Amino acid sequence: MTTHGETAATSTPDARALQEGIAEFYDQSSGLWEDIWGDHMHHGFYDPDSNVSCSDHPAAQIRMIEESLRFAGITDDPAKQPKTIVDVGCGIGGSSRYLARKFGAECRGITLSPVQAGRANVLAKDEGLADKVSFQVADALKQPFPDGQFDLVWSMESGEHMPDKAKFVNELARVAAPGGTIIIVTWCHRDLGPSEEDLEPWEKKLLNRICNAYYLPEWCSTSDYVKLLQSLSLQDIKTADWSERVAPFWPAVIRSAFTWKGFKSLLRSGLKTIKGALVMPLMIQGYQKGVIKFAIITCRKPD
Repeated sequence: MTTHGETAATSTPDARALQEGIAEFYDQSSGLWEDIWGDHMHHGFYDPDSNVSCSDHPAAQIRMIEESLRFAGITDDPAKQPKTIVDVGCGIGGSSRYLARKFGAECRGITLSPVQAGRANVLAKDEGLADKVSFQVADALKQPFPDGQFDLVWSMESGEHMPDKAKFVNELARVAAPGGTIIIVTWCHRDLGPSEEDLEPWEKKLLNRICNAYYLPEWCSTSDYVKLLQSLSLQDIKTADWSERVAPFWPAVIRSAFTWKGFKSLLRSGLKTIKGALVMPLMIQGYQKGVIKFAIITCRKPD
């Protein structure tokens, strides 16, 4: 199981196939995820020294949202809170609804999955947020919004699906309002050393196996993102490696998948989801070996 999905639309067959694969993966798997884990389709944020109980996982997913906002310098000062937000790769809208309630903001969410967008709109209506929050099927690399529309541009674990990271970052910056904040939380590979030109062959092989199951294009590093942000003259660029903070997450997902409820739901959800479940141990291996990094990258668009 992975997190919310979003990617690019280009004219190449490979890009179209990637888009279609992502949409189908999340069409099939989102119901299973919601049934077992709720409406936040992303990692939790944990205290590395704590004993994690099952009941803590939903709270940890909320902490991930709150810690991301804190890291980006978004305060509780009403005068400085975002009033317009875009959730890029919105899943079934968990982050959007949370942020809309927290800030009283208007939030737009985009995803490649029609199932996710439909379910997100239903949940927004059920929670009395339909006037504040809406969701649609759209491409993260060609967002259906005008320039400078959003005070907060939010991408929680969707960047890993983007085949063109430069175009992805450019679109995030384009739709951000002057002075707006951009938050990217994403899976990266480790930064390369000064004498390295590429990852080790065994590292690339491990990542490729994960890519094949989760419909991911080639991975990049946190430093690659920083260079892209710098090329757009974005300000206050900050990064952190939160890999230790998310360590309990994938073991917990595996445990939930192999409960009786999880097993029945997994069988109903289709081959793509089963294929994803089978490579979950590789995510743990990637984190443990330091190949995979869970990164937060934030910045501000100049006024």
